[in-house]
Amino acid sequence: MDFTDRVRRVEPSATLAVSNLANELEAEGKDVIDLSVGEPDFDTPQNVKDAAEDALEAGETGYTSSNGIPELREAIAAKLRGDGIDYEAGNVIVTPGAKQALFETFQALVDDGDEVVLLDPAWVSYEAMAKIAGADLSRVDLSPHDFQLEPALDELAATISDDTELLVVNSPSNPTGSVYSREAMEGVRDLAVEHDVTVISDEIYQHINYGREHVSLAALDGMFERTVTINGFSKAYAMTGWRLGYLAGPEELIDQAGKVHSHSVSSATNFVQHGGVEAIENTDGAVEEMVEAFESRKDRLLELFAEHGTDVPEPDGAFYVMVPVDEDDQQWCQDALKDAHVATVPGSAFGTPGYARISYAASTERLEEAVDRLAEEGYL
Repeated sequence: MDFTDRVRRVEPSATLAVSNLANELEAEGKDVIDLSVGEPDFDTPQNVKDAAEDALEAGETGYTSSNGIPELREAIAAKLRGDGIDYEAGNVIVTPGAKQALFETFQALVDDGDEVVLLDPAWVSYEAMAKIAGADLSRVDLSPHDFQLEPALDELAATISDDTELLVVNSPSNPTGSVYSREAMEGVRDLAVEHDVTVISDEIYQHINYGREHVSLAALDGMFERTVTINGFSKAYAMTGWRLGYLAGPEELIDQAGKVHSHSVSSATNFVQHGGVEAIENTDGAVEEMVEAFESRKDRLLELFAEHGTDVPEPDGAFYVMVPVDEDDQQWCQDALKDAHVATVPGSAFGTPGYARISYAASTERLEEAVDRLAEEGYL
């Protein structure tokens, strides 16, 4: 077979070796503590499951309008207006997961040779989607600034130019958990307006936030027409397997991204969308409980690292920490899995070698055991 250049541009996941080794160890009966997954360890709230079941019983099993059922698009638009963005239902496309929303956005905005700027460490799929679209990547390293954007604005300004097509901002961040300040977001706004750059604002971890102000870029002056807001249901509502997300932006983007959407996935699943309406409108208490649990685990995990003399930048949101490790972080992760049976993700997968990403979407007891194992085997 002859394969396309666009698929050859994408390298296999840097986590593949770790994942394969974890599966081998588990098959041998080893107790692997998997801290590599980006998935809440909570069940979907019962009222959301009930709403989807009711929709199934009511026969909501056929196609929907491509961009989503009106009730969900209206609920999403109302939620976004609460964030200060003047969106209506016509500014929203409902997608099978936020990843699909990102893919459609890249396909609609990026041509061969266009420059896309990432803030490192950056979620691995941004790079893959940019490469599939034919982009040239430029990267700004936030690791010297404890993964905060505000101190790196001068470096971002030196990277962005009139030739830049797209900047991707993810706050709260995967993999760092950083929540970027209003001053940082205003700095992004100033650069985007100056150079006429479109910005993807990936806000999938918005609700998993430990007291920091959340700033939606599209709400800032001058950003409505140049921002694509990405969000979804996987993280805040523990709905990863439901595959439900959305993109929101100016109507001209909706028209163009909608072409990709309708000719690829057609629509998100009907009854799942009804569950999404319930999630947005009636789960505040469940979300707060989950966030409180994540924050408690985060505090305990940082305490454990400090006891072992490991200095870890404190995250402001999401459920990840970036732990400094050996320069060859891929080897460190493989060895830590082999010796301590603790699965983590190498920082090089996110564009920042010398770190391992640890997810604390696991019980406090398992987190404590994981740190004990790493320390006993000499990895801390």
